[in-house]
Amino acid sequence: MPVGTQGSVKALSPADLRASGTQILLANTYHLMLRPGSKVIRELGGLHRFMAWDRPVLTDSGGYQVLSLKGLVKVAEEGVEFRSHLDGALELLTPERAMEVQADLGSDVAVTLDHAVLLPLDPGVQREAGERTIRWTERSLRRARTLETPGGLRQLLFAIIQGGGSASLRKEMATRTAAFDCDGFAIGGLSVGEEKRETWALARATAEALPVDWPRYLMGMGTPLDLLEGIACGIDLFDCVLPTRNARNGMAFTADGPINIRNAEHTRSELPLDAA
Repeated sequence: MPVGTQGSVKALSPADLRASGTQILLANTYHLMLRPGSKVIRELGGLHRFMAWDRPVLTDSGGYQVLSLKGLVKVAEEGVEFRSHLDGALELLTPERAMEVQADLGSDVAVTLDHAVLLPLDPGVQREAGERTIRWTERSLRRARTLETPGGLRQLLFAIIQGGGSASLRKEMATRTAAFDCDGFAIGGLSVGEEKRETWALARATAEALPVDWPRYLMGMGTPLDLLEGIACGIDLFDCVLPTRNARNGMAFTADGPINIRNAEHTRSELPLDAA
């Protein structure tokens, strides 16, 4: 899923995305709730109309973006209190509010709020974050079932699985999350400080504990090798800002590896970016 953080995939128009074969986009709950605000988007007909995008949209819950604010965040059972990176205003993102914002946006797939943590961490902290994510999932799903989107269509609901760097804890959390009445599962809290080999071991352990006939989404992964490794682990959906960010900065992924077209050797080259 290409990432349109604030309702637009940088450097690409909707026509460009359709021409590339893009089937579904991701937009970010945290950023859109702060600017322009989910009520504004709802009044304008929802995110599809706002983006001029006629294919599916998934919105994430905003939990990871709040985590990235670090010292500006306070996590409690009620939700996550944080200072807006725009104007410093105090905000509270609860499981219920995360679903309300996503209903206003009118995305096709909404994702429950989770307690994301960085790795490595004390096992007790990992357990606490996983347990809180389970409780927040229950609250998120309960609230989501009472909401309507601008178009009146039912949103699909994906539940996030946490569990830190412990394969056994992730399997437990996956099994417990699979008991919820939802439409798919998102694996969160990976690629946040651990080595790659650990990422894939944890992703595989989590995916194997989930139903095989429900979508499995690995959050925040996007290099070509990441996609191949993830598919081998049983993953169906990925998102990452990396492909468009790298392209904007002159990097192309090719069959022979990445190349930087800003290097002097390419100044007068008449060769295609990828000979394959």
